[in-house]
Amino acid sequence: MQRRNFLKSAALGTAAILSGLPSLKAQAASKMKITKIRYYAAPGYNKPLFNQARGIVEIETDGGIIGIGEGGSKDMIEQCAQMMIGEDPFRIEHIWQNVYRGMFYPPGREKLHALGALEMALWDIKGKALNVPVYELLGGATRDYVECYATGFRASKAKTEEERARDCIEAGLRAYRIGPTGGNGEEPFDFYDNVKKTIEFCKRIDAAVGGGGKWAIDLHTRFDMTDGLKICTALEPLEPYFVEDIVRSENPGVYKTIRTMTKVPIAVGEQFGDRWDTNELIENRLIDYTRFTVPNTGGIGEFKKLASMCETHYVGMIPHFTGPLSTAALVHILGSSSPARCLMELGGGEPERPPYFNEDFINFKNGKLYLNASPGLGVKFDPKKATFVMEVKEKTRFPHPVLKSPDGAIHNW
Repeated sequence: MQRRNFLKSAALGTAAILSGLPSLKAQAASKMKITKIRYYAAPGYNKPLFNQARGIVEIETDGGIIGIGEGGSKDMIEQCAQMMIGEDPFRIEHIWQNVYRGMFYPPGREKLHALGALEMALWDIKGKALNVPVYELLGGATRDYVECYATGFRASKAKTEEERARDCIEAGLRAYRIGPTGGNGEEPFDFYDNVKKTIEFCKRIDAAVGGGGKWAIDLHTRFDMTDGLKICTALEPLEPYFVEDIVRSENPGVYKTIRTMTKVPIAVGEQFGDRWDTNELIENRLIDYTRFTVPNTGGIGEFKKLASMCETHYVGMIPHFTGPLSTAALVHILGSSSPARCLMELGGGEPERPPYFNEDFINFKNGKLYLNASPGLGVKFDPKKATFVMEVKEKTRFPHPVLKSPDGAIHNW
């Protein structure tokens, strides 16, 4: 009798809790459909040196919830968006697989960038619908904050790079990242001369911050293998946090050779996309840190898969900076990933706060990024402060056949 009364009370208590959280009813299935997808240009953003867009996407549902994402070019967003109209926004992985595989040929990195922006917006929708932050959907917080490193340090009034590096560390950031000397594009690049100058520059930075791995260098794929390794060999006694992009990225297999020829921590991945771009580097333990990021990888879900690969092979994650909304998304991802070592890059040593996002969308203090507990990505977008480019509200006029197995999973056509 007591057991029956206990179970009855427990059931009533659970019902009362659920009635107070109506958004939880949406967990089994969303009854929403994607109705419109809009694309905006980010005002003032002009980075001709990078073939990387920073547009803002809005995905609107018939349930009144709008999610936002960042990245992609107009043409790629349009193609991907036409494949998403009418879909249930909660089926994030299903939508991703359809867009990724649905055009037969594997997507290039530009399309991955667009897919990543749209997929980011789907997570934002789901978090808002369930009234939880994205990191809770990804498994919950695993760390209190994410450490950061700076590429440049705008807050410093110093006149030398050594003084800026010192100011950066004193402000609480974990490391100061520099680049090689030379290479301004206006004068011929003397490789032999700049190898020597880069090594000397690193020695000055190391002395300025007091060693201890408080600095790193990106060789920017600028050197050939001989010169890149010459720099790495000279830097080994200085113990930098990492040396990035020692050689060009077209042939990642060359790191099988590089790995045996230097002891510096190697960072690679900024120029790569999904897991098939980097799986051999990770699985063969040819690098120490991945630089892959969102939206370049194809989105939040794909990044989490890559993070699992990194955890399995003891590879750290130090994502490349791509944009302010992507930075917010990365805090959710890294803040809910394995406790493996990770850092986030901040251009200028501080988060960018564009006027079209709410001022408090990013929680940054003492050189660290903290989790945002607001629903979804925790970012509010004001489209009136951006530049409207297009709206997609109809499915593609050229639909491709979708090959499904008996259980409904999507396969290559």
